[in-house]
Amino acid sequence: MSAVTDTLPPCPECSSVYTYEMGALLVCPECDHEWEPGAGTDADVSDGPREIRDAVGNVLADGDTVTVVKDLKVKGSATAIKVGTKVRGIRLVDGVGDHDIDCKVDGFGPMQLKSSVVKKV
Repeated sequence: MSAVTDTLPPCPECSSVYTYEMGALLVCPECDHEWEPGAGTDADVSDGPREIRDAVGNVLADGDTVTVVKDLKVKGSATAIKVGTKVRGIRLVDGVGDHDIDCKVDGFGPMQLKSSVVKKV
């Protein structure tokens, strides 16, 4: 029985690993949820354009100008990026971790920022 539970995905409702096949559906015996294999996967979520929002909820777009809303320490630098620093011409990317803005900060050079630390101007 462990061979079956190792190959089938866990239940998307309750995360139970005891799913089984019933015809063309997968069934969870713990919560009675039934679903089609492959339905509701990450591929379905990534079909639409990703919406990136700033610290106050404004939708960001390529080329926007933003201001930094909190002091940011920069690795390898003795100074920090101060609150209110304007960053012009941002580019939205899938960066490392939560870093989703690619930009050039005056005095610091090119870097990636998190959208949660900027506000659209």
